[in-house]
Amino acid sequence: MSRTRLTKEDVALWRKVADQAQRLHPENPKQTPSFPKPKPVEPPKRPIPDFTVGARAATRIPRNDLALGISERVARQPVQMDQKAFVKLKRGKIFPEGKIDLHGMTMSEAHPALIDFLFRSHAEGKRLVLVITGKGKQKLDDGPIPTRRGVLKHQVPQWLTLPSLRPIVLQLAEAHVKHGGKGAYYVYLRRK
Repeated sequence: MSRTRLTKEDVALWRKVADQAQRLHPENPKQTPSFPKPKPVEPPKRPIPDFTVGARAATRIPRNDLALGISERVARQPVQMDQKAFVKLKRGKIFPEGKIDLHGMTMSEAHPALIDFLFRSHAEGKRLVLVITGKGKQKLDDGPIPTRRGVLKHQVPQWLTLPSLRPIVLQLAEAHVKHGGKGAYYVYLRRK
Protein backbone atom coordinates (compact mmCIF):
# COMPACT_ATOMS: atom_id res chain seq x y z
CA MET A 1 0.00 0.00 0.00
CA SER A 2 1.50 3.35 -0.97
CA ARG A 3 1.33 6.32 1.35
CA THR A 4 0.01 9.63 0.11
CA ARG A 5 2.11 12.71 0.76
CA LEU A 6 0.67 15.56 2.82
CA THR A 7 0.23 18.88 1.12
CA LYS A 8 1.29 22.20 2.65
CA GLU A 9 -2.34 22.93 3.54
CA ASP A 10 -2.62 19.58 5.37
CA VAL A 11 0.53 20.33 7.41
CA ALA A 12 -0.71 23.83 8.31
CA LEU A 13 -4.08 22.44 9.38
CA TRP A 14 -2.39 19.75 11.48
CA ARG A 15 -0.19 22.28 13.28
CA LYS A 16 -3.21 24.48 14.02
CA VAL A 17 -5.07 21.50 15.54
CA ALA A 18 -1.98 20.32 17.46
CA ASP A 19 -1.40 23.78 19.01
CA GLN A 20 -4.97 23.88 20.37
CA ALA A 21 -4.97 20.32 21.68
CA GLN A 22 -4.07 19.46 25.29
CA ARG A 23 -1.54 16.75 25.93
CA LEU A 24 -2.64 13.60 27.73
CA HIS A 25 0.73 13.19 29.46
CA PRO A 26 2.24 16.64 30.09
CA GLU A 27 5.37 15.14 31.70
CA ASN A 28 6.68 14.06 28.23
CA PRO A 29 8.46 16.81 26.33
CA LYS A 30 6.57 18.37 23.48
CA GLN A 31 7.48 16.87 20.15
CA THR A 32 6.38 18.19 16.85
CA PRO A 33 5.88 15.67 14.09
CA SER A 34 8.36 15.81 11.27
CA PHE A 35 7.03 15.35 7.78
CA PRO A 36 9.26 13.99 5.02
CA LYS A 37 9.81 16.16 2.01
CA PRO A 38 8.11 14.83 -1.10
CA LYS A 39 10.45 13.23 -3.62
CA PRO A 40 10.47 14.72 -7.08
CA VAL A 41 8.86 12.57 -9.75
CA GLU A 42 11.45 11.17 -12.13
CA PRO A 43 10.63 10.79 -15.80
CA PRO A 44 10.61 7.20 -17.13
CA LYS A 45 14.08 5.89 -17.97
CA ARG A 46 13.00 4.49 -21.34
CA PRO A 47 10.73 6.81 -23.28
CA ILE A 48 7.63 5.30 -24.84
CA PRO A 49 7.98 5.29 -28.63
CA ASP A 50 5.59 7.32 -30.71
CA PHE A 51 2.58 5.41 -31.96
CA THR A 52 1.38 5.65 -35.52
CA VAL A 53 -1.86 4.13 -36.76
CA GLY A 54 -1.24 0.93 -38.69
CA ALA A 55 2.26 0.34 -37.31
CA ARG A 56 3.15 -3.09 -35.98
CA ALA A 57 4.32 -3.62 -32.45
CA ALA A 58 8.04 -4.25 -31.95
CA THR A 59 7.45 -7.17 -29.59
CA ARG A 60 5.54 -10.32 -30.43
CA ILE A 61 2.55 -11.18 -28.31
CA PRO A 62 2.57 -14.85 -27.29
CA ARG A 63 -0.16 -17.01 -28.77
CA ASN A 64 -3.04 -18.12 -26.64
CA ASP A 65 -2.24 -21.20 -24.63
CA LEU A 66 -5.20 -23.25 -25.79
CA ALA A 67 -5.59 -26.91 -24.99
CA LEU A 68 -4.67 -29.32 -27.74
CA GLY A 69 -7.39 -31.19 -29.56
CA ILE A 70 -8.08 -34.78 -28.58
CA SER A 71 -6.37 -36.15 -31.71
CA GLU A 72 -3.16 -34.24 -30.96
CA ARG A 73 -3.19 -35.29 -27.30
CA VAL A 74 -3.61 -38.97 -28.19
CA ALA A 75 -0.90 -38.72 -30.87
CA ARG A 76 1.56 -37.15 -28.41
CA GLN A 77 1.26 -39.98 -25.89
CA PRO A 78 4.51 -41.94 -25.51
CA VAL A 79 4.65 -45.29 -27.28
CA GLN A 80 4.44 -48.10 -24.71
CA MET A 81 4.27 -51.01 -27.13
CA ASP A 82 6.79 -52.36 -29.64
CA GLN A 83 7.76 -49.57 -32.06
CA LYS A 84 7.49 -51.75 -35.20
CA ALA A 85 4.07 -53.02 -34.18
CA PHE A 86 2.98 -49.44 -33.44
CA VAL A 87 4.01 -48.28 -36.94
CA LYS A 88 2.06 -51.18 -38.47
CA LEU A 89 -0.89 -50.29 -36.27
CA LYS A 90 -0.89 -46.64 -37.37
CA ARG A 91 -0.72 -47.71 -41.03
CA GLY A 92 -3.74 -49.99 -40.59
CA LYS A 93 -1.76 -53.18 -41.32
CA ILE A 94 -2.76 -54.89 -38.06
CA PHE A 95 -6.42 -55.85 -37.94
CA PRO A 96 -8.42 -55.59 -34.72
CA GLU A 97 -9.51 -58.85 -33.12
CA GLY A 98 -12.68 -57.34 -31.71
CA LYS A 99 -14.68 -54.14 -31.84
CA ILE A 100 -17.33 -52.25 -29.93
CA ASP A 101 -19.53 -49.55 -31.42
CA LEU A 102 -20.57 -46.88 -28.93
CA HIS A 103 -22.62 -44.88 -31.47
CA GLY A 104 -25.87 -43.59 -30.06
CA MET A 105 -25.03 -44.45 -26.46
CA THR A 106 -25.07 -41.96 -23.65
CA MET A 107 -22.05 -41.64 -21.37
CA SER A 108 -23.80 -43.62 -18.64
CA GLU A 109 -24.46 -46.48 -21.10
CA ALA A 110 -21.13 -46.35 -22.94
CA HIS A 111 -18.80 -46.37 -19.91
CA PRO A 112 -19.90 -49.74 -18.43
CA ALA A 113 -20.22 -51.27 -21.92
CA LEU A 114 -16.63 -50.25 -22.75
CA ILE A 115 -15.22 -51.54 -19.46
CA ASP A 116 -17.07 -54.85 -19.82
CA PHE A 117 -15.89 -55.24 -23.43
CA LEU A 118 -12.24 -54.51 -22.56
CA PHE A 119 -12.14 -56.93 -19.62
CA ARG A 120 -13.86 -59.64 -21.69
CA SER A 121 -11.44 -59.09 -24.61
CA HIS A 122 -8.44 -59.22 -22.26
CA ALA A 123 -9.72 -62.44 -20.67
CA GLU A 124 -10.10 -63.97 -24.17
CA GLY A 125 -6.46 -63.13 -24.92
CA LYS A 126 -7.14 -60.49 -27.58
CA ARG A 127 -4.41 -57.88 -28.06
CA LEU A 128 -5.92 -55.26 -30.39
CA VAL A 129 -9.51 -54.07 -30.20
CA LEU A 130 -11.31 -51.24 -31.96
CA VAL A 131 -13.49 -48.80 -30.02
CA ILE A 132 -15.79 -46.83 -32.32
CA THR A 133 -16.93 -43.58 -30.75
CA GLY A 134 -18.01 -41.59 -33.78
CA LYS A 135 -16.90 -38.06 -34.54
CA GLY A 136 -19.87 -36.40 -32.87
CA LYS A 137 -22.87 -34.62 -34.27
CA GLN A 138 -22.35 -31.55 -36.39
CA LYS A 139 -24.30 -28.69 -34.86
CA LEU A 140 -24.48 -24.95 -35.24
CA ASP A 141 -22.06 -22.98 -33.12
CA ASP A 142 -24.43 -20.48 -31.56
CA GLY A 143 -22.17 -18.90 -28.98
CA PRO A 144 -18.85 -17.14 -28.59
CA ILE A 145 -17.40 -20.07 -26.64
CA PRO A 146 -16.65 -23.02 -28.91
CA THR A 147 -18.13 -26.34 -27.89
CA ARG A 148 -16.43 -29.64 -28.58
CA ARG A 149 -18.00 -32.22 -30.83
CA GLY A 150 -18.20 -35.84 -29.79
CA VAL A 151 -18.61 -36.39 -26.07
CA LEU A 152 -17.62 -40.06 -26.30
CA LYS A 153 -14.64 -39.25 -28.52
CA HIS A 154 -13.30 -37.04 -25.71
CA GLN A 155 -14.30 -39.28 -22.81
CA VAL A 156 -12.96 -42.66 -24.01
CA PRO A 157 -9.25 -41.66 -23.76
CA GLN A 158 -9.89 -40.39 -20.23
CA TRP A 159 -11.74 -43.58 -19.25
CA LEU A 160 -8.85 -45.70 -20.52
CA THR A 161 -6.45 -43.99 -18.09
CA LEU A 162 -8.58 -44.82 -15.05
CA PRO A 163 -6.84 -46.99 -12.42
CA SER A 164 -9.22 -49.90 -13.06
CA LEU A 165 -8.18 -50.15 -16.74
CA ARG A 166 -4.46 -49.34 -16.45
CA PRO A 167 -3.46 -52.96 -15.77
CA ILE A 168 -4.95 -54.17 -19.08
CA VAL A 169 -4.55 -51.20 -21.50
CA LEU A 170 -1.06 -50.80 -22.97
CA GLN A 171 -1.56 -48.27 -25.79
CA LEU A 172 -4.22 -46.03 -27.26
CA ALA A 173 -4.05 -44.67 -30.80
CA GLU A 174 -6.41 -43.09 -33.27
CA ALA A 175 -7.61 -45.63 -35.83
CA HIS A 176 -6.52 -45.76 -39.46
CA VAL A 177 -9.00 -44.41 -42.02
CA LYS A 178 -10.07 -47.90 -43.11
CA HIS A 179 -11.03 -48.71 -39.51
CA GLY A 180 -12.89 -45.48 -38.75
CA GLY A 181 -10.24 -42.75 -38.70
CA LYS A 182 -10.94 -39.93 -36.26
CA GLY A 183 -14.15 -41.61 -35.12
CA ALA A 184 -12.45 -44.69 -33.64
CA TYR A 185 -9.55 -45.73 -31.43
CA TYR A 186 -7.23 -48.72 -31.41
CA VAL A 187 -6.79 -50.08 -27.89
CA TYR A 188 -3.78 -52.36 -27.58
CA LEU A 189 -4.18 -54.64 -24.56
CA ARG A 190 -1.47 -56.13 -22.37
CA ARG A 191 -0.75 -59.83 -22.34
CA LYS A 192 -2.62 -61.96 -19.82
